[in-house]
Amino acid sequence: MKFNLIIVDDHKMFLDGLLSILHSEKDYNILFTAKDGKHIVKYLDINPDEKIDLIITDISMPEIDGITLNKVIKKQNRNIKTLVLSMHKDADMIDKLIEYEVDGYVPKNAEKEELLKAIKTILKGEKYFSKEIKDIYLENKLSKKKEQEIKLTQREIDVISLIAQEFTTQEIADKLFLSKHTIESYRKNLIAKLNVRNLAGLTKYALKMKYIEH
Repeated sequence: MKFNLIIVDDHKMFLDGLLSILHSEKDYNILFTAKDGKHIVKYLDINPDEKIDLIITDISMPEIDGITLNKVIKKQNRNIKTLVLSMHKDADMIDKLIEYEVDGYVPKNAEKEELLKAIKTILKGEKYFSKEIKDIYLENKLSKKKEQEIKLTQREIDVISLIAQEFTTQEIADKLFLSKHTIESYRKNLIAKLNVRNLAGLTKYALKMKYIEH
């Protein structure tokens, strides 16, 4: 039994290279190739009953990118497997793709053997992510978890907000009816708690958490 594959990539040389690898494999039939996600969406609309086993896609393409395409494919037909081949190793992109149920993600510079292994694994009904993609994903999850674990008290938020607005220690003390010494303690504790090096780091954190507006 042959598996039906669709490939979408806007780099012709890469597409040709991929085709020559897959043409030498007897189990795969290339149904259709395209250089943009919108052609795939159109193809799926026109051929709703076509048996498609796997769609291999890049991320950055004109008009419809790989992340949007993956979302559309999964919405339309959960049985179609998706494999992303991309130079992008951006944690948020990986996150989004996993959230939209992508079946695999392999960097474009992967060896031919790994690519074939990924395709085989996915067609068996399992997920396949390259080691470096997994590492980026997990590292991102951990740092997000750490961020969530840091809980500032309302008083600490008051202090960091005023520091970020460049008030002096004395001014902050006056505003909050606390001693200068107490504010200095808060400042030291905040630097340690948020693992930043100085006041600029505290300001950056306050902006990121939207305690103050730009």
